[in-house]
Amino acid sequence: MASTLAPSVDGNQTVQFIDSHCHLDMAQYRGTVAQVLADARSCGVTRVVTIGIDYQSSLAAIALADQHAGVFASIGFHPHEAPAVNEQSLARLADLATAAKVVAYGEIGLDYAKNYAEPKEQRRAFRRQLELAVQLGLPVIIHDREAHADTATLIKEAGHLPQGGVMHCFSGDRAFAEEMIALGFKLSIPGVVTFKSAATLHEVVRAIDLSHFMLETDGPFLAPVPYRGKRNQPAYLVHTARKVAELKNIPLEEVARQTTANACALFRLSNGEKS
Repeated sequence: MASTLAPSVDGNQTVQFIDSHCHLDMAQYRGTVAQVLADARSCGVTRVVTIGIDYQSSLAAIALADQHAGVFASIGFHPHEAPAVNEQSLARLADLATAAKVVAYGEIGLDYAKNYAEPKEQRRAFRRQLELAVQLGLPVIIHDREAHADTATLIKEAGHLPQGGVMHCFSGDRAFAEEMIALGFKLSIPGVVTFKSAATLHEVVRAIDLSHFMLETDGPFLAPVPYRGKRNQPAYLVHTARKVAELKNIPLEEVARQTTANACALFRLSNGEKS
């Protein structure tokens, strides 16, 4: 199977990528996680952060991280789960933060596209989770869909986030990108960048310095071309990286080096492990 995937960077096995956002606990990967990770390694994707979206998925993320080398976990309540966010549920979640391979708090934020939870509820949950992330000393992973203004407002209201954070699956324009960078955030580029229709994201990638970018699959969602519409997986991250290199007219190796360094710095990873 690995031979059908994007090869590692020009056969250079020393070049490594980090998939900064994937959902390995989801049903689409059931029974295949070991193979998915093996395929990823064959393409130079040596580390994956698997994301919690509620208490159970946070537990599952930690279990996967414990079971597999190169896998790390985040914990949090997705905006769709905002009604479940209360002091009791947050206390249970906070207990998980001491797990050895938890590297971030999220994904948290706002989603006004689907509105599975009332916007007011989402904002309440977002505010409280930003506070908790600071208390736990974790960087934040932000979900922001059609909610740029409110997302920025609530981040500013939260004050200084000493561990920083990342705008997951960045979907804003250049001005919003610069605003988030000024607030101390990295921008995570998904497979959407390979879509011909993603002109605004293309502009952001061209204009913003590589030092502000990370890469992600958001697997099993948002597979890049040529796998669009299929199950996404960490091995496909290389296609996203190639598009970033093309848009910036720089070597793929430079994209790998800088985005990996950015993710390692944010998640405090060193020599393949949490430092």
